[in-house]
Amino acid sequence: MEIFDLLMGGFAIALQPLNLGLIVFGCAVGLFIGAMPGLGSVNGVAILLPMTFLVPPTSAIIFLGAIYYGAMYGGAISSIMLGIPGASTAVATTFDGRPMALQGKADFALVAAATASFVGGSISIVLFTLFAPPLADVALAFGPPEEFALMILAFATFIGLGGDDIPKTFFSIFIGLVFSAVGLDIVSGQPRLIFFELPGFFHGVNFLVLAIGIYGIGEILWTMEVSKGNVVVSQANVTIRGIGKSLRALLKTTKTMLMGSFLGYFVGILPAAGATPGSLMAYGIAKATSKDSDSFGKGNVEGVVAPEAANNAASTGSMLPMLTLGIPGSPTTAILLGGMVIWGLEPGPLLFVEHKEFVWGLIASLYAANLFALLINIAFIPMFIWVLKMPFTILAPIIFILCIVGGYAPTNSMHDIWLMFIFGVVGYLMRKLDYPMAPAVLAIVLGPLAERSMRQSLIGSHGDMMTFFERPISGTIMVLGIVLLLLPLVKIVRRREAAT
Repeated sequence: MEIFDLLMGGFAIALQPLNLGLIVFGCAVGLFIGAMPGLGSVNGVAILLPMTFLVPPTSAIIFLGAIYYGAMYGGAISSIMLGIPGASTAVATTFDGRPMALQGKADFALVAAATASFVGGSISIVLFTLFAPPLADVALAFGPPEEFALMILAFATFIGLGGDDIPKTFFSIFIGLVFSAVGLDIVSGQPRLIFFELPGFFHGVNFLVLAIGIYGIGEILWTMEVSKGNVVVSQANVTIRGIGKSLRALLKTTKTMLMGSFLGYFVGILPAAGATPGSLMAYGIAKATSKDSDSFGKGNVEGVVAPEAANNAASTGSMLPMLTLGIPGSPTTAILLGGMVIWGLEPGPLLFVEHKEFVWGLIASLYAANLFALLINIAFIPMFIWVLKMPFTILAPIIFILCIVGGYAPTNSMHDIWLMFIFGVVGYLMRKLDYPMAPAVLAIVLGPLAERSMRQSLIGSHGDMMTFFERPISGTIMVLGIVLLLLPLVKIVRRREAAT
C-alpha cells in the first residue's frame, strides 16, 4: 500500500500542466530524434539538456525521460522505412522490419513495433515500481565475470542469426570482433590495428558508421542491382480498421512480447549493459524458439516484436542502477545522471528517502510518457507510410544524404564518411556472396563490452579462466551459452544422419 500511495503522489506531480506538457512535447521530439539516423536518444538528450535549466529539476528529468522514451520508439521508424538503424538499439528491428516494408506491410510493421514497445515499456515500469530495491541488489551482484558470461550468451544467440551456414556465421562474427578491436588498447593504451597508420582509426570504428554503411549504402547498391533500374517501392495504406486488424494479428505474438520485455528489463538493469544487448538477445531467442525460424530475416513480425519489446524494457531498466546505485545503465542514462548531479540530486539508495517527490514523480511520468509515445507514434504512421510512397529515384538520394549525415554526426570526422562508403561496398558484397551481415554488425557492438569484462575478470583472477565458471551466476550463464553454441552443430549432425 505504501508503494501505491507513493505512486499516486507521483502521478499528482507528473500530471501537473507544466510536466504533462513537457511529457507530450518530449515524446514528440524524441520520436523524430530517434527516427533520424545517427542521432538517437544519446545525442537528443545531450543536445536538449541545457534547455532543462529553465524548469525545476523534477520537470527537467521528466522532460528528458520523455525524450528518451520517444527516441526508443522512433528508432524503429528508420529501421523499417529506410532499412537504416537510427541507433544501435534498433539494429535487430531492421532484420525483419525492412523486409516487411518491402512486402507492402509497412503499416503492420510500424504498428507491431509501437505495440511491442508499449508492452515492453509497461511491463518494465511495473517491475521498476514494485521491485526497484531488490533488483538493484541483483544488479550489484553482477561483476565482470557475470557480464562476460552474458556476452557469451549473446554471441551464442548470434549463431541462430546466420541460418544453417555455420562457417559463414562464425566468419561474420570474427570480422565484427576484429573491427571492434580497432583503436587504443583498453589496458595498456597502445595503438592496435591502426590500418595504414591513419589517425582516424585511433578513436576506433564507430558502430553507427558500420551499421549505416552496411544497411544504408549497401542496401541501396543491392537494390539497384537486383532491380536493374526498375525499382518499384512497396505501397502501403493505413486506416483505423487496418490498425485494428494489425493489433488483433499481434495477439499471436504475445509470448514473444513477454519474453522480450522480461529479458530486456533484466539486461537493462545490469550496470553499463544498455538496451542493445537485450534487443539482440531477444531477437536471437525469438528465432531459436520459433516454429518458423527460416522466415526470420524475410519479414517475420516476431523479428520486429521481440527486439522492440526488449529495447524499451531495457531503457526503463537502465534507469534503475542510475537512481539506486548511481551507476548509469546506458549512455543515455549517463547523461541523465550528469543532469541530476548538476541539479544537486545525489543518486543512490538515499535518493528514495530524501527526494521521494522527485523519484516517484519520475516513475509516474514514465507511465504517461509510454502512453503518449504510443499514441503519437500511431498518429504519425500515415506520414511514415507517405515516405515509402515516394519514387525510388527521389527516395534513394534522400537515404544517401541521411547516411552521410548519420555517419558524420557521431564524430564529426570525414574519415568516418569514407569508412562508411567502404563498409557499404563490403555490405553489398556480403549480400552478393550470401554472407549473413547481422552477426558482423552485432559483434562490433558487443565486442568492446566482452573484451572489457573478460580482461577485468582475468586481471582479478591472475589469468585463471575458471573464474568464469566458479561463480554461481556466471557459471550457469556460461554453461547455457556453450549449450546454445553446440545446438546448431547437433542439428547438422542429425540431418546428415537422417540423409544417410
